[in-house]
Amino acid sequence: MHIAETGSALREILKNAPRPVVLVPTMGAFHPGHLSLMRRAREIAGPDGTVVVSIFVNPIQFDRASDLAAYPRPMASDLAACESAGVDLAFTPAADSMYFADRSVTVSETLLSRGLCGAARPGHFDGVCTVVLKLFLLTGCDASVFGEKDFQQLAVIRRMVRDLDVPVEIIPCPTIREADGLAMSSRNSRLTPEQRADAPRIRRALLAAAGLTSPAEIIASATASIEASPLSRIDYLSLVDAETLQPVTSLDRPSVLATAVFYGEVRLIDHVSIPKTSA
Repeated sequence: MHIAETGSALREILKNAPRPVVLVPTMGAFHPGHLSLMRRAREIAGPDGTVVVSIFVNPIQFDRASDLAAYPRPMASDLAACESAGVDLAFTPAADSMYFADRSVTVSETLLSRGLCGAARPGHFDGVCTVVLKLFLLTGCDASVFGEKDFQQLAVIRRMVRDLDVPVEIIPCPTIREADGLAMSSRNSRLTPEQRADAPRIRRALLAAAGLTSPAEIIASATASIEASPLSRIDYLSLVDAETLQPVTSLDRPSVLATAVFYGEVRLIDHVSIPKTSA
């Protein structure tokens, strides 16, 4: 497996790389969910293509300095995981090699990113779009794999690719969960044992609410179930259109019930899909 620490080194390695080139953008601290993305990328690339994994804790997508500082960075074990998953090239840049000190261009999406995590974390999706477009350009990838757990991120990246005519196919992969239903996340390791034991209530609350018949009931049920714990604090809980991510007042189109919940300083996200239930 090759390792590149700068954009120029990355491009040099990829100059004559076998196609297709499939990119998995990550911030490291790998869990089985990340490995599922790498395995999917390997399937898409086939035995002769090239799988690239970027490991970069992107500073411009963090809205809280404490969250950036606390983000885990186990580079040695991450690189070993890449190799075991059949990755051909790991890209591990430092922040100062990705961004000029006087950078003045940012990529912004202005509709799908307004609500949910975008409302709670100003500037977050500007940072996501900017770094992902840079990674697409640096790698010249043919396809890129994203997890559905960050469903708003997936929708925003798809919109960026559509609106800017970026020639990259976006491949979604299902959320990978712990045995008790908690969505796998690098942030789970920062939960206390008591918080970790309580956190599966997020998934249970969303699933129970998704079986109700009106938006008001859905929101009220999920809110009550999550707030029943003294350990949890809701950042947002919203019912939105599955395509536009705008709030809905009826279930005449497929929708998504999404939430972000704090346990102490740890912010966890999850969502469930709700099918159309009326004409």
